[in-house]
Amino acid sequence: MLVDAHAHVFPKVTGATGAGATKGLGYGRVAIGNERIQLMPPLCEQTMHTPEMLLAHMDWAGVDKAVLLQGSFYGECNQYVVEACRNHPDRLIGTMFCDPWAEGAKETFASQGRGEGFVGVKLECSETTGFCGIHRGARLDDAGIAWLWDELERKGMVLVLDLGAMGSASYQTDAVRSIAERHPGLTIVLAHLGQPNRAAEADKAKWRLWEQQIDLGRLPNVSFDTASLPAYVSSEGYPYPSAGRYLRMAIDRIGPSKVMWGTDIPGVLTHATYPQLVQAAHIHLQFLSASERAMVMSENAVGVFHWEPLRKGE
Repeated sequence: MLVDAHAHVFPKVTGATGAGATKGLGYGRVAIGNERIQLMPPLCEQTMHTPEMLLAHMDWAGVDKAVLLQGSFYGECNQYVVEACRNHPDRLIGTMFCDPWAEGAKETFASQGRGEGFVGVKLECSETTGFCGIHRGARLDDAGIAWLWDELERKGMVLVLDLGAMGSASYQTDAVRSIAERHPGLTIVLAHLGQPNRAAEADKAKWRLWEQQIDLGRLPNVSFDTASLPAYVSSEGYPYPSAGRYLRMAIDRIGPSKVMWGTDIPGVLTHATYPQLVQAAHIHLQFLSASERAMVMSENAVGVFHWEPLRKGE
């Protein structure tokens, strides 16, 4: 079995960042304020990534299941994700979009997070594409949002965090440690394996920040996904050997039971095809035993996200 622990679906791009609103421009292109980027390959006329597009990629690459995450960059897609999971209950589960710093966030969570079938909440905290760019000075250890950790722990929901780049205001390792220790029943997943890259590796101070974040995986309730590793070392080309080195460094520190394979599809498709991403992961994990590779490629995600898919009609 293969499980992608970090995937996205969206009917259109209508989100927000610190640099301004995001808007799909067609054929994979997106506007971010006044900037234009190629977010994903030009797969279709409208910049979108439907559940059917994701499932077609999964079938092509032999991936069995995927976890749908959300972020402020794409825009809130709660109902869209719920419907995708209900239509494909054996293959997709999803997390909720929630902005805990927004006015009325607690009431919004109470109404949308009850009975919708979400397995968790994803907070895109990065300065460039997430809440720390939109809400300057936002802190995960802000007492005003502590209610969310209480609610997630009480409901048995997973908290997924994208903490952005090393040295940025969103790279709040100490705050995550405090949350994890105060809420031992709350499962926390940190995305992108802490965003390792060659420039940070050459900077001793930044690299120590990465090691400190990876060491959060020594806590019993904290895990990581590997989404977008090829994007951080894209200049190397396939199969991205430094991504394999970083993966091994992390596993050497916290063990294979704390790491889940994920891709960040569709954005990462500008760097490699989906089958290539699967193949690269197998290459990078050759140093592990077969049972340990199975942990990283599927078993850890099934356990962390308590895979109990919705059935049609529920």
